[in-house]
Amino acid sequence: MVQITITMSLTKSLKKAFKSYALICLSVALMSIPALAQNTKIKGKVKDDTGETVPGATVIEKGTSNGVTTDIDGNFQMSVSDANTAVLVFSFLGFETQEVPVAGRLEVNIDFAASASVLEEVVVVGYGTTTKKEVTGATAKVEGAALEKLNIPRMDQALQGQVSGVNINTNSGSPGGSSSIRIRGLSTFGDNDPLILVDGIVYDSEGLNSLNPADIESINILKDATASIYGVRAANGVIIIETKKGTINSPTKIEINSYAGIQQTARKLNLLNAEEYAVIKNEIFGSAGEDLPFNNTALGGGTNWQDEVFQTAMMHSHNISITGGSKKNSFSVGGSYFNQDGIIGGKKSNFERYNARLNFVTQLNDKFKLTSIFLYTQEKRKTLPENGIGSVLYNTINASPTKPVQTPNGNYSYLEEVSDVINPIAQMENTYNQAVVNKFVGKEEIAFKINKHFTFTNRFNYNFALVDAKSFSPLTWYGPGKAQNTALNANLDPTMVEIGDSTFIERGASVYEAKTTYVDLSGESFLNYDRTFKKKHQIKGTAGASIFKRTGDQLSGSAFNIPGNSLDFADISANQADGGLLNNTGSFQYEERLLSTFLRLEYGYDHRYLVSVIVRRDGSTKFGPNNKYGTFPAVSGAWIFSDESFFGSNIITFGKMRTSFGIAGNDQIQNFAYRADLNGEGVYVFDDIITQGVAIGRAGNPDLRWETTRQLNIGFDLELWEKWDVTTNFFMKNTQDLLFQPDVSAVLGSYGPGGQPPFINAGDVSNRGIELEIGYTTDRMNDFIIGGQFNTTLLSNKVTKVPDGVEFIPGAEFGVGGNVATRFQEGFAIGYFHGLETDGIFQNQAQIDNAAVVQPDAKPGDLIYVDQNGDGVINFNDDTDKKELGSPIPDFTFGLSLNATYKNFDASANIYSAIGQQIIRNYERLQPYANQQAYVIDRWVGDGTSDEVPRVTSEANRNSEFSDYYVESGNFVRLRNIQVGYTFNSKFVKKIKMRSIRVYGSVNNVFTITGYRGFDPEFGSAGGALSAGVDYGFYPQARTFMLGTNFKF
Repeated sequence: MVQITITMSLTKSLKKAFKSYALICLSVALMSIPALAQNTKIKGKVKDDTGETVPGATVIEKGTSNGVTTDIDGNFQMSVSDANTAVLVFSFLGFETQEVPVAGRLEVNIDFAASASVLEEVVVVGYGTTTKKEVTGATAKVEGAALEKLNIPRMDQALQGQVSGVNINTNSGSPGGSSSIRIRGLSTFGDNDPLILVDGIVYDSEGLNSLNPADIESINILKDATASIYGVRAANGVIIIETKKGTINSPTKIEINSYAGIQQTARKLNLLNAEEYAVIKNEIFGSAGEDLPFNNTALGGGTNWQDEVFQTAMMHSHNISITGGSKKNSFSVGGSYFNQDGIIGGKKSNFERYNARLNFVTQLNDKFKLTSIFLYTQEKRKTLPENGIGSVLYNTINASPTKPVQTPNGNYSYLEEVSDVINPIAQMENTYNQAVVNKFVGKEEIAFKINKHFTFTNRFNYNFALVDAKSFSPLTWYGPGKAQNTALNANLDPTMVEIGDSTFIERGASVYEAKTTYVDLSGESFLNYDRTFKKKHQIKGTAGASIFKRTGDQLSGSAFNIPGNSLDFADISANQADGGLLNNTGSFQYEERLLSTFLRLEYGYDHRYLVSVIVRRDGSTKFGPNNKYGTFPAVSGAWIFSDESFFGSNIITFGKMRTSFGIAGNDQIQNFAYRADLNGEGVYVFDDIITQGVAIGRAGNPDLRWETTRQLNIGFDLELWEKWDVTTNFFMKNTQDLLFQPDVSAVLGSYGPGGQPPFINAGDVSNRGIELEIGYTTDRMNDFIIGGQFNTTLLSNKVTKVPDGVEFIPGAEFGVGGNVATRFQEGFAIGYFHGLETDGIFQNQAQIDNAAVVQPDAKPGDLIYVDQNGDGVINFNDDTDKKELGSPIPDFTFGLSLNATYKNFDASANIYSAIGQQIIRNYERLQPYANQQAYVIDRWVGDGTSDEVPRVTSEANRNSEFSDYYVESGNFVRLRNIQVGYTFNSKFVKKIKMRSIRVYGSVNNVFTITGYRGFDPEFGSAGGALSAGVDYGFYPQARTFMLGTNFKF
């Protein structure tokens, strides 16, 4: 009975439900008739602001989920509900989102405008990426296009002035010369270069010559403690370089760039001409009662050695790049050629580079993605002696203008008066140095997308460099008594070397050859996690491990008696040395390893509150078992306060506060530096016989440990009126336990022959500063667009600790065998200048006799030195009357980039400045016959004639003591680049199947405003941290005039 009742009830319910269902279906059908009638197909094409099509752009009907993406040619096709009322929303990363009413049209084409906001810009960080909006560390990004525009051969030189806190100085202006890269000051006694990664592959700063700036897509710089993800190598910051890549679903694009130009010296020293030289030299010797060297001083201009040495030189570059992609693959290939002659020596100072590049990404399936990167470079560099005593410019500056370049018989003249100054033209003629580098760099990476939250990445990196170097030293004769002579006399007879009792053999022209191989291999595996819970809680994580191995080996040899004293036979195999007795060989090999694990955890709440924690542990072969491993943690956070409900401002459209603190390490010392070396000399007695042997050379230090840098950063990122971007940072960077080898007996006492002190941890350095970056761009939809980026850095550097028992570490010398001029000392900047302070010039003998301070050997016309210790006597034999005279580290730097476009015209300029640095004028040979700068014309010649330039004399005096008289302000403002271009993208260009043609003219190193007397106030520290600011006759940066073209297909 119950079953029948239930059945009848279900039947009634089903009938009722069916009637309701039928009624609903009828209603829907009736409502759908007009909707179907209004459904309209729309098509169109999407292009960017340069007229190129945009594949992969999103097109959505506003207010619905109806949407499509553009195809490989930028085309789209979709249906909308009502063509009269529908609004299409177009979006793509890096461009402004646009809402376009269909307004009854069947075809809707748009041109994207580049996004005025860069908040969604992708920033590359350690083992991952993030957006500029959500980054918690102090980072900076420079687009490759900004560097490419400068047409500068080296990436690091192009980077100068682009980012606050990053100071780049050129170690040499010669073709292929290197640079010093400093992020947030000098932090260590030794290697201050940052870690440089090219597509994740470790590069050293010297190797950046091999990288073509035109191949760079972007450069990301990690400046604060968040660089600790790279652990021991991150104490000096990290530079992450990404090369150009293709795009999936993109048509093949070809770009050809070429430029050519001429180079000239931007400046020459104001040296004495022959007549001025003769007058000054007569006064020098006459004041000492000696015979006058010139009976007739009316010698005219004489030889302008600078005009003879400097020349106009050519440079040119050619680059081709091809990019594209299919549904699952993308590729970017390129090749380039660059050639630059030197403004000194021309072909003798040449740099030539070939580059090839391949970047291929393929989506193997839904889970696996393979990335293959290969970079090849061949570079050839020829060099001349530079940046030191005995260099070509050093000889040029000090050469007598009364001497001709060549004598009437066609031989080069001898500059006999100054023993260590030789004819620079003859020096260049007899110099043959060349190095050829073949470099192979690559990465094989496979990423496995486990699911939508987890991705596992495994990569193998390699960096292989083969260096072939050759130097030929022919028999030369520069004049009697010259140390540079390799011949016995002007007839170029070879010297004779005694190899035994009254046994002599001939030593003729020689050649040196070396083959060196450097190999970096690394493997990295890491797991990335990214998940958002309840739309507000985002958790990201990275965990991984890496192993890095670096090896190097060299085989070198020297051989004598090269046939015919000729470069044509300059090969070791051709030597004719008697029995090979003078020939020698050498070799070295080394290996270092680094084993690391790392972890990063990130949490974000509602995209407003962001926290990141990093821990890395490294094990290095450079330290002993007591300290082989080190742990480097960091924590950072950010608060996007502009997204708070209580924050409402029409001025600040985006605001973020950041802070970070962490520890990074440094192990940049010799391999196995903790071990003792058995390379000293020992004398032993065996059976009453004195026997020569070996002994401990460098002492060991098994407790040698990591050098560590602790860094605190507080920063703000602001966007104002959606047009201005402002970033500011305050940082404190303290480096402790500096690694170095002090050349002082206080560490272990005295040594035997060949003995050296051990490497130790001693010394702390502090860097504090403020950084500011401001960017501005007008509405890109206008015909006239202007933009600019300004950055500045205030920096204070100080040594806070030195080794126990050591007052200071000595640095660079002044003059030839002169006083130590730079120091590493507590309370002062690294490499600060230390010497005597002057206070005018003694005008007469009465002033000397009545002075409250006794200055030994003083005469009228001599410099007056200040009594620093107040004992009433100037002490020349100790440091009691010496003081700080300046620092090579600038207090303030700024960079300014300006650009403007009007329709098809574009113009840009780049300015860089450094304020607060000093330079030691150390290129003058303080000898009676050496030439001098023209400021000596205003010398003291009698009471009241000068209070700045002392008398000139050949008699003994104290005016050559290192003092502030030889220290100058190194302040400068430089217009580094100015460029004007025009882009043809007319119908004619499209008709010949090209996207655009651009022509431009450019000038580099346009002018420099400075009071410095030397060639160039902007130079690095190739000799180490304690040689910065010491000018030995620095090879200056050239002024370059260029014309270039850019073709896009």
